[in-house]
Amino acid sequence: MNAPIVIYVPRDAAALALDADAVALDIERAAAQRGQDVRIVRNGSRGMLWLEPLVEIATPQGRIAYGPVQPEDVAGLFDAGWLAGGAHALRLGLTEEIPYLKQQERLTFARVGVTDPLSLEDYAAHGGLQGLQRALAMAPAQIVEEVVESGLRGRGGAAFPTGIKWRTVAGAPAGQKYIVCNADEGDSGTFADRLLMEGDPYVLIEGMTIAGLAVGATQGYIYVRSEYPQAIATLQAAIECAREAGWLGEDVHGSGRRYDLEVRVGAGAYICGEETSLLESIEGKRGVVRAKPPLPAVSGLFGRPTVINNVISLATVPIILARGAAYYRDYGVGRSHGTLPFQLAGNLKHGGLVEKAFGLTLRDLLYGFGGGSASGRPLRAVQVGGPLGAYLPESQWDVPLDYEAYAQISAMIGHGGLVAFDDTVDMARMARYAMAFCAIESCGKCTPCRIGSTRGVETLDRIAAGGPGREQQVHLLRDLCDTMLAGSLCALGGMAPYPVLSALNHFPQDFGIESSLPAAHTA
Repeated sequence: MNAPIVIYVPRDAAALALDADAVALDIERAAAQRGQDVRIVRNGSRGMLWLEPLVEIATPQGRIAYGPVQPEDVAGLFDAGWLAGGAHALRLGLTEEIPYLKQQERLTFARVGVTDPLSLEDYAAHGGLQGLQRALAMAPAQIVEEVVESGLRGRGGAAFPTGIKWRTVAGAPAGQKYIVCNADEGDSGTFADRLLMEGDPYVLIEGMTIAGLAVGATQGYIYVRSEYPQAIATLQAAIECAREAGWLGEDVHGSGRRYDLEVRVGAGAYICGEETSLLESIEGKRGVVRAKPPLPAVSGLFGRPTVINNVISLATVPIILARGAAYYRDYGVGRSHGTLPFQLAGNLKHGGLVEKAFGLTLRDLLYGFGGGSASGRPLRAVQVGGPLGAYLPESQWDVPLDYEAYAQISAMIGHGGLVAFDDTVDMARMARYAMAFCAIESCGKCTPCRIGSTRGVETLDRIAAGGPGREQQVHLLRDLCDTMLAGSLCALGGMAPYPVLSALNHFPQDFGIESSLPAAHTA
């Protein structure tokens, strides 16, 4: 008896929003009506969001992609013989040969969109668990040094060396230590964490388990924003499966070592993406920033030494342990080692996720992958790094995407989110939006952020109103931004000036002023 034909239909949130469930149901019905034996696998998204729902058919030649598929397309696809890779207007060819995918270096996202997210067998068959198995055979200090040698830096924004943070926690004396995953992905234009948690949850579980073995932690928490119900459900199901299979619990993979995980759901506060506010929230308190020192690595969750990394940082650890530090370190440029999942959003024809080694440029991403603007108008500005990131003009689109290179132009790569705008954008309005966002989301603990952001909105309104005092207001705004940059307790207030100053510096005409950069400014 022939095996059923396998059809992959994404269960990712973006695909679900575009009727993926209805597509899967109609495929099942149509196959039954035609007497064709099929098995539907609900996979993650390949990251080509303009093609969702992207349906793939497993054929002897490889997986053939069709998309975007709507319920009304299903009957015609069966009539066209798509189960054998038949020709159709929605046929995209072999999935792996689609240029958008073929030109990437997928390391952290190697399995996303490929496997059944909740199948442990599928995960292991595609290289999963190799990193954990190697880690179990190593001394904790060796695991830490492997991560140090890889050059992996935090993928959440600050870009602090991951291995150095682990080394600090490993050396801190304590009877209890914790691993905390910051999955509070609240930045505009970012969705990499969600794609990974929904499409390959076991790689995050494996990475956190390795972290626990490395530093002597026995308990981990994944703090997920409440707006991600599919990710939360997928993680909880995956943790339960991993526990039943012996990957988590009192005896991790027969090693005699304990490590377990729990999902904690956030309550919608952007500030809880800041690591100390996140800790407060897990402890059941209001999300307010803690003063440092002490650092969380010394006194973190419940006052114990704590590793806090974001999803992509922790999910990258398994491939480093599986392939070795040198393998990962050889990707990238300068001190920016490895790859980063860049997320293309805003006014772009082909929005989606692109995992590439550091060193490419914004122009490569905007046009080589993004296809230019969706509106057909010229692109004018790109905000890189979320709502606190700088707005970059075209003159800076050829700067290599590298942490140090971006720091030199007063910008940051952050979580890798890009939001593109065409030439109809009003940058003065965007600057006001950034400052208002800070005012709304401030936890209120420090004066520069709490008061400065509100005064910033008022000053921007006076600049927009025009009048003879406009230049003086611009000078006042710059002084206010300097105070926020230097005096804020955390990155929310400390980085809110980045979009404001970059808009002011590079697009002065939108503010009704002639001068661009002040004499001493280097942005």
